[in-house]
Order: sequence, then C-alpha cells, then structure tokens
Amino acid sequence: MKKYDYLIVGAGLYGATFAYEMSKKGKKCLVIDRRNHIGGNIYCEKINDINVHKYGAHIFHTSDKEIWEYVNQFVEFNNYINSPIANYKGEIYNLPFNMNTFSKLWGVITPKQAQEKIEEQKAMFNIKEPKNLEEQAISLVGQDIYLKLVKEYTEKQWGRDCKDLPAFIIKRLPVRFTYDNNYFNDRYQGIPIGGYNVIIEKMLAKADVELGVDYLKNKEKYNKLADKIVYTGMMDEYFDYKYGNLEWRSLKFENEIYEDIDNYQGNAVVNYTSHDEKFTRIIEHKHFEFNSCKGTIITKEYPMNWKLGDEAYYPVNDEKNNALFAQYKELADKEKNVIFGGRLGNYKYYDMDKVIRAALDKIKAIKL
Repeated sequence: MKKYDYLIVGAGLYGATFAYEMSKKGKKCLVIDRRNHIGGNIYCEKINDINVHKYGAHIFHTSDKEIWEYVNQFVEFNNYINSPIANYKGEIYNLPFNMNTFSKLWGVITPKQAQEKIEEQKAMFNIKEPKNLEEQAISLVGQDIYLKLVKEYTEKQWGRDCKDLPAFIIKRLPVRFTYDNNYFNDRYQGIPIGGYNVIIEKMLAKADVELGVDYLKNKEKYNKLADKIVYTGMMDEYFDYKYGNLEWRSLKFENEIYEDIDNYQGNAVVNYTSHDEKFTRIIEHKHFEFNSCKGTIITKEYPMNWKLGDEAYYPVNDEKNNALFAQYKELADKEKNVIFGGRLGNYKYYDMDKVIRAALDKIKAIKL
C-alpha cells in the first residue's frame, strides 16, 4: 500500500484544483513544488500591505459561469475592470483599440469615421496574403496603430523584428468601435479580495504540501509514495530533453518601492510600446485592489530570451516547436499512471479559467 493516491507535482492552479477535487472524493494527495511557495505564477507576495503579483499581472476573467461560481466558493472577488493604457513616447492611448484610441490618434468622433480611416490605411498597402507579423497587423488595423501600438511592443515581447515573426502570432487584433476601455469581453471579471493565495490555500487545505522540492531529482523517492502522478512541470524536462528542448520566452521583474508616492501612474497596468524603454509594461499593484494605503509598489516587466533553468512564461508555439511537442506528447501518452497538465505540461498558454476547466474536465474523465 502506498501512502498517497496522488502525487501532484506543482502547486499552481491546475495542481491545486486537482488536489481540492480529489481530497473531496476522499483521496489522499501530496502536493510538491520546486518553489518555496504555493500558487505557481498567481502567487502574491505581501509587501507594505500591498499584494504584489510576483510573476506579473493576473486578472481573473471568464465567460464560463460554472467556473466563476467555482472560484467564488473560495473567495469574494472585487469589481476590478482591466483597462490598461499604452504610453508611446509620452502619448497616452486606451487599450484595447477603441473609439477613445481612434479619437486621440486621428481626431475622429464617430465609428464611421474611424472605420473609414482604418480601411483607407489598409487599402494603401493592399495586403492579400500576409507573409509576416508586420503585414498581418497592417492588414488588420492599418499603419498608424501598427507603428505606435503594435510594432515595437511586439518586438520587445518576442525579441525579433516584426518582419521576422510569423503572421499567425497575431491572428486578430481587438478593434472596438465603441468608447469602451474594458480590455476583456468576458461576462465575469475581478481580483480576489486578499489576493490569489487565499484561493490556493483553501484548495490545498486537505492535502499534504512540501515546498522547495525538485521532483525530477528525487523521482524514485516520490514515485514510491503514490499510486498516480499529476505532473504540471515542463514535459520535455520530464523526459530529460530526449528530443531537444521546447522554446519559451521568459520575463524579468524589477520592483520599486515608493514610501513617499501614493499613486505612481494612476492605473494598474501601463504598456510601454516604444523601444525607448526596455520594459514592456509597468504594473502598480495597489490599483488591483483599490488599496488606499500609504506608499506604492511598481513592477517593471522585461521580456527575456529563455535558456534552460530560466522561468518559462510564454511557449513559442511555432511550427517547429509544436512538432517537437507532438513527439513528447507521444511519449507522455505511453506513461502509465501519469497525468500531464497545466501550462508547462501542455506547452500551451492558458488563462486562469481555462486551467481550472482543464483540471475539472480531466477529473471527470478519471474512473475512480
């Protein structure tokens, strides 16, 4: 008899959801994580009474009513609406592209005027089959929006010229002909009051948790403890990079603490869309929770080239990497009693609601 029914590798949202549901069903779960904290990338670090999103801004949004009710059983959400702004060389524009953006850019007032301006710019280039990201973006929104709000931001994000990036990265660009600064179209949106840690702590309340543990370096020991394994780490790493490594983009975060400034930028998220700044955005955390405490904390976010050992944030889902992942997926499908899940385990960028949904769907499919 093994001590646990499930060993869950990774204390992020997928692993925590799995542990919570299986604990409810009377299963014993051990959750381990390399990091010294639970929550994965949604972990919040409390500094000077401000919940700092340690691994970048996370705003919960969904149109899935079931998932919204699911997360609300753990914590109450506030009414935060994500309305980022863009700073291009000192000029401020609303995101996503909407009538406020177009009015600032061209002086237009009506949706018809804005549509005509975009169509006029698209017609100048007459791009029928975009060969790269630059052509794709211009074919969608014209040159002015592309140059000020897309080009340099995207080049910083991916570390390559837009002419060298594949068109599929931007399948569409959100364009709204209304004066609406709400970034998401989803029905439900907000930030958990008290931070995301509240959710994860409640999810893991009935599981055993060990932190600062590297599963792959102690595989033999931990495999002996449980009948089944849920693995939410990188799939290529699990197989010791047998076919080579999958590519990612990474991020570096720099925090600045201000005790004499209560409001640094007037908004939770400001994107910097020119090459004048090396960072892509500044996050001012207190605005997520309408926090009126003294002082403030900002985080500058710098995209980075990824190498083995770095934190992996964004999968490079191009043709080459997707083909490589398919090879690893074949190996994974042959692994007995191992479930691969989450962003790292599926080499896929997930919003938080989709992570929870994927975990719940996986659990439904398991015959207990």
